[in-house]
Amino acid sequence: MQIEREPMRPSKQRRHLVSSQKIAPYVFVMPFLLSFLIFFAYPLISAGVMSFQQIVPGETTFVGWDNYRHLWNDDFGSALLNSSRYTVWTLLLLIPVPMVLAVFLNSKKMIASNFFRSTLFIPALTSVVVAGVIFRLIFGELDGALMNTVLHTFGIPSQRWLYSSHLSMLALVILAGWRWIGINLLYFLSALQSIPVELYEAAEIDGAGRLRRFCSITVPMLKPITVYVVTITIYGGFSMFTESYMLWAGKPSPQNIGLTLVGYIYQQGFQYFNLGFGSAIGLTLLAITLVVSLVQLTLTGLFKRED
Repeated sequence: MQIEREPMRPSKQRRHLVSSQKIAPYVFVMPFLLSFLIFFAYPLISAGVMSFQQIVPGETTFVGWDNYRHLWNDDFGSALLNSSRYTVWTLLLLIPVPMVLAVFLNSKKMIASNFFRSTLFIPALTSVVVAGVIFRLIFGELDGALMNTVLHTFGIPSQRWLYSSHLSMLALVILAGWRWIGINLLYFLSALQSIPVELYEAAEIDGAGRLRRFCSITVPMLKPITVYVVTITIYGGFSMFTESYMLWAGKPSPQNIGLTLVGYIYQQGFQYFNLGFGSAIGLTLLAITLVVSLVQLTLTGLFKRED
């Protein structure tokens, strides 16, 4: 006698598909794939198409490589130079300083380490718009501005901080350090806690001093997280826009001393409504960032081939 199986209901069929070992992985990665396609792949392809067009309200004209030929001008050169300088200076500040601070805060002899960790991380929670307004007041040109008041105590006259290329870059780098040292500090702290204590104890028994232990154990063991911090710092340096925009209150900086590559994209695309030219700048920025990151990863040995 054969027992007929009851047909599977539609709701049970759906649950069976979701729980299937072949289907379930695709269900879980589907949100990421959709968000990647909608918010990254599609805008990137659209920008690539627009970079070969001249777009004005109600009219789109294919212009070929003209946008890329017109790209190499004085404004683009100033933006590229400013972004590159900012990236280099932030690398010199946001890598060694958080690393050294993390070593101190990770020490058992450090007093109130949790307090200092919280204090250094609080700036990262502050809105960059608010921070930009505050720093614009701090680096004001009036005698009563905070930085000029500090200079007066050393007998130095007031400076027009946001009217000088070097002084304005100093203001931007100080703002970057104030905001991001705390975040990089947490990265290094988490990596330090994964280093075996036995390595330090063995080195101390062998007679290695603190500096030797730092150079021979801490720095090499921190290499993976250092490479990561360097990578995100490079990206953050070339993508900086809001800080510069707020320091000059949304107005053009004198002689483009605060113009960045992303600021140039905003200027051409949304102020002058030259979306095709702005797309060409954006793709060029993407290529520059990609090349710099690949060179950095190659030099640090991430792409080193194993024999």
